Amino acid sequence: MRIHHLNCGTTRPFGGRLVSGTGSPLTFARNVCHCLLLETAAGLVLIDTGLGLGDVRNPGRLRPMFRRLSRPVLAADETAARQVARLGYELDDVRHIVLTHLDVDHAGGLGDFPNAKVHLYAAELEAARRPLDARERFRYHASHWAHGPDWVPHATTGDNWFGFPAVGDLAGLPSSILLVPLAGHTRGHAGVAVDTGRTDGGSKRWLLHAGDAYFNHAQMTHDPSCPPITGAFQTLMQADRAARIHNLQRLNDLARTGEVDIFCAHDPAELDRAQSAESSGRAAITSSAPAIPPAAE
Repeated sequence: MRIHHLNCGTTRPFGGRLVSGTGSPLTFARNVCHCLLLETAAGLVLIDTGLGLGDVRNPGRLRPMFRRLSRPVLAADETAARQVARLGYELDDVRHIVLTHLDVDHAGGLGDFPNAKVHLYAAELEAARRPLDARERFRYHASHWAHGPDWVPHATTGDNWFGFPAVGDLAGLPSSILLVPLAGHTRGHAGVAVDTGRTDGGSKRWLLHAGDAYFNHAQMTHDPSCPPITGAFQTLMQADRAARIHNLQRLNDLARTGEVDIFCAHDPAELDRAQSAESSGRAAITSSAPAIPPAAE
């Protein structure tokens, strides 16, 4: 498969290094919405959507507090829809979307791909449909799935993947794509693991999109830390503190083995590193897979 690392939504929260770990605290930080686009024999697969064209055209779809604190750039050219088109594809070539969770900056672009099957954990879909508290009512925006997506909910049981349970054999998807339960940020939060098939030692074979299980690359080091505003935000938005901290520690342990390339959704340093590798050919991995087949009638 060929893997593209996309930024599908820049945000500019105030706080500089208190948010990102770099720059003056009196400047605006840069955050991203790191998504993956996979070219596979089953068609295009999008992992998270970032913000969508609907958000750009109608910012009122996003809550005023989100717009004030995150300061999204809302550029049409950053949407997954426009980036798919720039690669020469039609939007319907995106046959599957795999979500880490349904927060607005991860699912805002669902409506741009109305015919795609949308894979996620059943617990996350349940939380969005039947929020239990004010935090869940705030974070989920039904307007982002008002078009009636073709939901494909999954249970959280499955095979062992580096010590994590994982769900493989997602209907219609290559076996190289797995859902990995990482509850805590939301009830049904997931990571998405991708087996690149790489065996030559030039790059790690496995990628793990960890969503919002963590927010800053420093959290994956031997001496983990987190900028204070970002740390406070993680606490504010967590659905389950114990689960979030447990999974954060497990991810840190896995990151330090060096066996998996782990990245989160919003750290610009991780995105820049991945895009640099992609542009130099180290992460754009092409197999002998056949061309994308025509859509089923």
